Amino acid sequence: MKEAKQVLVVRKDLKMNKGKIAVQCAHASSKVFFDLMKFEKTNSKGHKVYSIPLTKQMEEWKKGAYVKIVVGVDSEKELEDLAISASFHGIPFAMITDAGRTAFNGVPTKTVLAIGPDDGGIIDSITGHLPLL
Repeated sequence: MKEAKQVLVVRKDLKMNKGKIAVQCAHASSKVFFDLMKFEKTNSKGHKVYSIPLTKQMEEWKKGAYVKIVVGVDSEKELEDLAISASFHGIPFAMITDAGRTAFNGVPTKTVLAIGPDDGGIIDSITGHLPLL
């Protein structure tokens, strides 16, 4: 098993500015974990308590250097194909669809895909051919 990492895949065809890319990547990286959240209970103060079951690789990533790699693709189809591949391999992933409030003329648009954190070797087999952003 290679070191755990997370790869963020950005659509270059959208020509997002650096700030938009940074925000979309942050959303995707976080969403992987939010998607795993499970409601546990409401505590005595009325606050909802959640748990996030982590895989062994996610646990290692959390304790380590939070390795993240940012790569680019040229189309929505490429992004969707990578999500299918991650799902096939059982790797946690999260697709971000921007609501279009500040960009994309009000049209919801798929912008970034986070793959992992998981085994770097498996993620490389999915994303290793992609150029760094």
